[in-house]
Amino acid sequence: MPDTQVPEKTPVDFWFDPLCPWAWMTSRWMLEVEKVRDIEVRWHVMSLAVLNENKLEELPERYRDLLGPKGLEPVRVVVAAQQKHGSEVTGKLYTALGTRFHNQAEGAGRETIAAALADVGLPAELIEYADSDEFDEILRASHNNGIDRVGQEVGTPVISVPGADGEDVAFFGPVVTPAPRGEAAARLWDGTLLVASTPGFFEIKRTRTVGPNFA
Repeated sequence: MPDTQVPEKTPVDFWFDPLCPWAWMTSRWMLEVEKVRDIEVRWHVMSLAVLNENKLEELPERYRDLLGPKGLEPVRVVVAAQQKHGSEVTGKLYTALGTRFHNQAEGAGRETIAAALADVGLPAELIEYADSDEFDEILRASHNNGIDRVGQEVGTPVISVPGADGEDVAFFGPVVTPAPRGEAAARLWDGTLLVASTPGFFEIKRTRTVGPNFA
């Protein structure tokens, strides 16, 4: 009889901060890739506030509030939801937050976070974790798991994909706007796997000339 076993999907680990518009663009690309390639995205949190906590004074003033303690609020709520309701809610809540933060430009305040919780049917009381450090150890462990794979000189997103021998290879990015769709999403994914399978490959980069396009 023919083997009818369904092949396992390729796991892709993705680290995000809900506040980052560039991570949002990349995450929407990954959801497109799920439609055209046999992959499964596993969502993890990281935090730009944690990444920049020891260099806030070096940052432009317009970023200090965003990347200070207030910047922990959305990611703390995501971690609390994850711990209390299972990892499967992570991607759903991220989508709800990102849609409101970025596509709908509602800002990242408590009301917006509470509305995102309601969007995915999560308990309203999870908003109380926005200023709670109860799960900060777990948050930081997730953050470090991602950032340690690529180094401290990057931000979000971080993705980890299979290399030539099946080992995990992590990158910052890809940074892209707008998010590719359909076959364009597949081509970028295929290229990502190609560079990941090249021993010694580290970086391709150019200056950004446009901002994120959420269309």
